[in-house]
Amino acid sequence: MFDRMLQHERTALAWERTAIATIVAAALLARLAVQVHPALAAVGIGYLLIGAGLLVWAGYHYDQLHGPLRRGESPVHPRSVRLVGRTTVALTGTSAIIAVLATVL
Repeated sequence: MFDRMLQHERTALAWERTAIATIVAAALLARLAVQVHPALAAVGIGYLLIGAGLLVWAGYHYDQLHGPLRRGESPVHPRSVRLVGRTTVALTGTSAIIAVLATVL
């Protein structure tokens, strides 16, 4: 049965908020990385592109949820969730290391 309680809407909005937060963090990282070493700005730009891709994916994924939900199937894609989670943790860790280096140097 199709979920009329709009759970898929809330999930899509959560992914969009995550993507926007990633983009903002990437822009701040790129700005800070330039002060440490200009080549590190590439990390921030790469992070920004990943956030932009995540934002596009969130919209596409939201559209793809409607079919399985109407058929009563589970729309969960565990591999995608794991990939996004691991990428976010890795890039956030890289950002933290660059921020610590910027304050120490």
